[in-house]
Amino acid sequence: MSTQLRPTDVKRLNRQWRRRTEGRVALIAESVTQPFNLGSVLRTAAVFGVETLWLAGNTADPSHPQVGKTALGSEQKMRLERTRTAAEAADAARAAGYRVVALELARDALPLHEAPLDGDVCLAIGSEDHGCSPALLAAADAAAYIPQIGRVGSLNVAVAASIAIAEVRRREWAAAPADDRALPAPDAAAGV
Repeated sequence: MSTQLRPTDVKRLNRQWRRRTEGRVALIAESVTQPFNLGSVLRTAAVFGVETLWLAGNTADPSHPQVGKTALGSEQKMRLERTRTAAEAADAARAAGYRVVALELARDALPLHEAPLDGDVCLAIGSEDHGCSPALLAAADAAAYIPQIGRVGSLNVAVAASIAIAEVRRREWAAAPADDRALPAPDAAAGV
C-alpha cells in the first residue's frame, strides 16, 4: 500500500528534479485581469521554476489581496516585471535569451505537443476574454494551442498556462537520462 511522502521526502524528491532541470522558463501575462487567475498562474509558475514573469497591459497587480489568496507567497519566488505592452515584454524576453511562444488558438499555431518548446522558452498568455492580442501574436516567435476534444471550446487562462508550463518541463525531463526518477526511500529517521 502506498503512503504519502513526509515533508523531508518531498524536499528530497524536489531536489532530484531540480538537478535534472537546466532550461529556463519565463512567462508573459498580457491583460490577465482577474486576480485569482493571476494568483494561480503565479503559483504554478513558482512550482515549475519560472524565472521571470512579465506583466503586460492591464494585468492585475500582484499585491492585490485576491492574488495573494491563491499565489500563497509564490510571487516572491520569481522576478516580476511590469511592461506597458506585451510587445515590449516579448522584446525583453528575447533580449534575455528566450524564444517567445504565444499560447493561443490562432492561424498557423501548432499543437502544443509539436510546438518549439526546447531550450529557454517564454510562454505568453493573454486575457481571459480575448486571449493574446494581435500585437503579442506578431511579436511572438511561434504560437501554440492546446488540442481540445470536449464540448467546451476553451480553458481557464491559469489552467492553460499550467498545462503549457508542465509540457515545457516534461519535454526537458523526458530527454534526460532515466536515473533518479524513482521516489526517494522513506526517511529512516522518521521510522517508516
